[in-house]
Order: sequence, then structure tokens, then C-alpha cells
Amino acid sequence: MLQRVFVDANVFCSRTLRDWTCLLRLRTDGMFQLHTTEDVLAETVRTLRRKHPELPGGAVTRLRAAVLGAIDELVEEFDATLAYTGPDPDDRHVHAAAEACRAHVLLTEDQGFTHTDAANYEVYRCDDFFLLVDDSAPGAVRDVVRQQTQYWAARPVATRRGLAEALRDAGCPQFAARVESHLRVLAGEACRRAPAPRR
Repeated sequence: MLQRVFVDANVFCSRTLRDWTCLLRLRTDGMFQLHTTEDVLAETVRTLRRKHPELPGGAVTRLRAAVLGAIDELVEEFDATLAYTGPDPDDRHVHAAAEACRAHVLLTEDQGFTHTDAANYEVYRCDDFFLLVDDSAPGAVRDVVRQQTQYWAARPVATRRGLAEALRDAGCPQFAARVESHLRVLAGEACRRAPAPRR
């Protein structure tokens, strides 16, 4: 069954989590959809601007456009008066929008968000969600690993960081281990394709 995933701002604020979420969505077409709101996008931009005040305006515009290009729905209508029992009242709009779009999953790194019987969605952190995707579509995950490896290999050395290291830094240690396994498989494939040395 196609899973409807509502994405919180703290996922989009992390380049690593944002890239993996959007790339896995694009590579596993038909497995899950991504949904979010203008409120979440505004929170994403506000947080990124606070963390990186030196970012040029075009970088923020491109980031927003990339997110919009990867999501399936920008939820416009939701009832923000919906009962919400979470500890942070500022999360009410996220809960309300997830309910409005009939999300199966709320993807968030907010530790305060936990599943309640009143919610129709399950709360997932990225590490656990990415593991589910890898369990169901390891070939698609390996394709994203290959794509990410090629992208970062073309970047200046000073900006490079290993894929697994970046995932660990972003709070995804279990998925980082899976990515390392995919990298070993890809390295083995590359060795088998390499021409034999001349004698």
C-alpha cells in the first residue's frame, strides 16, 4: 500500500536528511508519497537562515524549489484547532496537517513527537524510516547510494564527507551501517568491471 508521509521541518533543515528523503521518494516511485505545508517550509527557511545567515538568497530559493519538486502534496487546508496533546503547542499545526492529509507516517526528528491513540499516523525518525525503505527496496537504496557517491566525488575535496559519516552526524547510525554495506557491494561491482592489468 502506498504510504503517505508528512515531513516535518527538522527533516528538511538537515541537508543529509532532506537529500535522502527526497531522493528515496524519487527512486522508489509508488512506495510512498511526501506531504508538507507552507508552515513547514516557512519554518525550514527561518531555521536555515538563523543557522546560516550568510546564505545567498538564491540558495534558499533553490532549496525551496527542490523540496517542492520532490513532494507530492502541499497541504493547504487543515484545522489547526484539532485537539493535540503533545508537549509543544507549536507542533499543533504539524499534527493537524498530518491528520488532514491522512498521513500514515509523520517523519520528524522532534523527540517530543510520540504516537498517541488520537493520531491516525505513526511517528518515525529518519533512521527507522530509511531502514524500512531499505528493507522493502534495497536496489533503490543502492541506486541512491551510487548517485550520492558520484555527486559528492565531483565536489571540491574540502566539502566532501563520507555518506555514512554524514548519516551518523544526522542521527541515522543504523541506516549509515546499511549504506556502508551498499558501498561495499558497489565497490565489488566496480572491481569486477575494471579491466585486468596489462602484463
